[in-house]
Amino acid sequence: MSSETVSETPKENLTDHCYDGIQEYDNPLPGWWLFLFWLFIVFAPAYVLYFHLGVESRTMEGQYDQQMENILQLRFAELGDLKPDRETILKYMDDPKWLAVGKVVYKTNCVSCHGPDGGGIVGPNLTDDYWKNVQHVEDIVKIIQNGAANGAMPAWKNRLSHINQIVLTASYIASMRSQPVPGNGKQEGSVIPPWGQ
Repeated sequence: MSSETVSETPKENLTDHCYDGIQEYDNPLPGWWLFLFWLFIVFAPAYVLYFHLGVESRTMEGQYDQQMENILQLRFAELGDLKPDRETILKYMDDPKWLAVGKVVYKTNCVSCHGPDGGGIVGPNLTDDYWKNVQHVEDIVKIIQNGAANGAMPAWKNRLSHINQIVLTASYIASMRSQPVPGNGKQEGSVIPPWGQ
């Protein structure tokens, strides 16, 4: 840029800032930008109050959870209330349609401790014959409901909304025993007999 061009620049449009001999123009922000800026400042508190501090199920996630709960209740209506006993757990252990419900509950709540394949991370391995706190298949329901190991395994009876979720999750966990993970995972507890015995 020539010295003539620089000298023709009006001095009132330049700021007092000078970086490495370069001065900045004092250009105002565009009107549309300022309008959006103030609009979002006014809009943000209303948004937070409505979606984050208001009634549940106003977010898409909340609406999805509510709809899934309704669908689950409709599906459970055809089952009635399942009994948390040996026969029921073994029956649904071989039913892919209902085992999928137990799998969803497991993947949502149990993966962080027992791993996605059941091989155990913090919690014990669920795929081998070594089990802690479980001697019979119906004991799985008791562990899910009441927890174990002085709170290391939390109680889920108040977190899962329906007894059927607990029973179907127990069925899914029982079905994992026949699918050992590569490397056998963790081994904790003592050997127990197969579920059918």
